[in-house]
Amino acid sequence: MQDTPAVKKGDVVLSMRHIAKYFPGVKALDDVQLTLRAGEVHALMGENGAGKSTLIKVMTGVYAKTSGITTLHGQEIDPQTPQEAQNMGISTVYQEVNLCPNLSVAENIYIGRQPMKFGQIDWRTMNRDAAELLTSLNIDVDVTKTLDSYSVSVQQMIAIARVVDMSAGVLILDEPTSSLDSNEVAQLFGIIRHLRDKNMAILFVTHFMDQVYAVSDRITVLRNGQYIGEYLVKELPELDLVTKMIGQKFVDANTQAHRPSSQYSDVQFVRMADISKRGLVHDFSLSIRAGEVLGLAGLLGSGRTEIAELLFGVTHFEDGVIYVGNDEVKRMNPRKALADQLGYCSEDRKVSGIVGDLSIRENILLSLQAKTGLRRIPLKKQQEIAKQYIDLLDIKTPSMEKKIGDLSGGNQQKVLLARWLATDPKLLILDEPTRGIDINTKREIENLIIKLSRQGMSILFISSEYEEMVRTCDRIIVLRDRHAVGELTDQTISQENIMKVIAGGAAQ
Repeated sequence: MQDTPAVKKGDVVLSMRHIAKYFPGVKALDDVQLTLRAGEVHALMGENGAGKSTLIKVMTGVYAKTSGITTLHGQEIDPQTPQEAQNMGISTVYQEVNLCPNLSVAENIYIGRQPMKFGQIDWRTMNRDAAELLTSLNIDVDVTKTLDSYSVSVQQMIAIARVVDMSAGVLILDEPTSSLDSNEVAQLFGIIRHLRDKNMAILFVTHFMDQVYAVSDRITVLRNGQYIGEYLVKELPELDLVTKMIGQKFVDANTQAHRPSSQYSDVQFVRMADISKRGLVHDFSLSIRAGEVLGLAGLLGSGRTEIAELLFGVTHFEDGVIYVGNDEVKRMNPRKALADQLGYCSEDRKVSGIVGDLSIRENILLSLQAKTGLRRIPLKKQQEIAKQYIDLLDIKTPSMEKKIGDLSGGNQQKVLLARWLATDPKLLILDEPTRGIDINTKREIENLIIKLSRQGMSILFISSEYEEMVRTCDRIIVLRDRHAVGELTDQTISQENIMKVIAGGAAQ
């Protein structure tokens, strides 16, 4: 382990003040603060896109900061590369183990800094030192065996041991538990507490709130690249943490426009039964009834998008089964989903939605063309279909031949909706369909969702804006840490209840 200045519990080890990071047109971080103290586990919390990863990359030299000051043991630092940060003693363990599976455990711990004797690797010393290091961390493995002899959780702990041995008192754990089961997480937490007791300053990044409260001493919350605050865990109830992370205030709970459960069909069009995918979801089940708007609510990273992708076959599940009508599907894929009359409007319209260089007409026809296979749709028919949905959705454009990339975000979103409506789906999966568009277009899309459901279409609706979920959904499943933790129906549907269930409480 590197020599470090003598510290006692509570001493400031690393401080970041007024940190800003700008990219062209984007303020990824704006006046952000972070203080890591000896003998503490400090959780960095925020939804996806809050700036957590950017802050870590600034801290570890991946990104050069735009402005601000970072100090380590009271001395100002400005690492320009990850190696430079590592040499300073700022060590990071990522969720994906980035070691060499074909090398021994000892080789992985000391790779690039092997003890030498007479110009050759001193294997006896390296194996002895590796065994002593792991024993000090209560990790019991044979250091001469290859890394791939051990489970992912053990490999993760060996990765931690490696960086601890190189650390000057700062350890960053970036989503270290995402691929671990509950027993493995408990074992990892034992190591984290052991390192905390040795006065290491630990930054813990995770989406799992129960883990934050199980192992952390303090929490810093970021939202939209801005610093919200630093809090002692024991003084911040989970509901307050959720509120600070999403920045939403409660509104009148009586704004919902959903139907009573007695007014829609009991016929189940789609059912997911005990679906599992390691690292994504475990034993997840849901059913969507004909003509129902079913919402998936939860913080970003809670598993909402993962469930949508598993249902549509973008990601393959490992265990469980999907039922479409009366048909059992053990391996879903997008082509089969299309054939089964499922549509999927993904959350990132720029990356996995629009094709910017194609026309509006061509973008609308993409999914229908994929569904029909090699049989080409005549141009006249294409124009008829495009016009139908341009009129239906009131897409603002002088011509259907205009490039979709020239449209506003709201009109691009309408084109994506048109693309899937043109396939005549029985189930439409909508992942953040109103993100980044103006309020009038949002209301138009919400009204369209309600109208389509009343005509018999089933809709799976995902949104980070709980107010619009309350206005739109007939039923809401609440997710937390990639598990369903509650279901809201009828008069229990409200923003306050969504947030209470996310925070681990009960709906009122």
